[in-house]
Amino acid sequence: MADASLEWARLSAPTLAEIEALADAAFAALPKKFTRLCEGVVFHVEDFPDEETLDEMECETEFDLLGLFRGRGLADGAHLSETGAEPNMVWLYRRPILDFWAESEDTLGDIITHVLVHEIGHHFGLSDSDMEEIEHGAAW
Repeated sequence: MADASLEWARLSAPTLAEIEALADAAFAALPKKFTRLCEGVVFHVEDFPDEETLDEMECETEFDLLGLFRGRGLADGAHLSETGAEPNMVWLYRRPILDFWAESEDTLGDIITHVLVHEIGHHFGLSDSDMEEIEHGAAW
């Protein structure tokens, strides 16, 4: 049996594209009644939030924010089209997610699912308990 430390020595942190692929898989595994209502929501993966976002969210460090929803949620009338309005967007921040994962016993996929559901949940105006129920319904 090979030394496990040698296996880790050859690994590197997931790239932006790999985190995006995990997010796509996590989204595909969510209940269809949830994802069906996400039409038009744009997903982005970045290493960190920009300075403006960090200031707006009153973050102490760039590692404080794992994800963010920007836009008008369904509860705020997002279903009403406005000319020139930006699309609703969900941001996932790779480095803070990886930092959180390093300190967690959860899998990276579970963490990404949690962040994705939480941020999309803001689109719907859902409560934390509603979002928890959706997470548990994910078909990983």
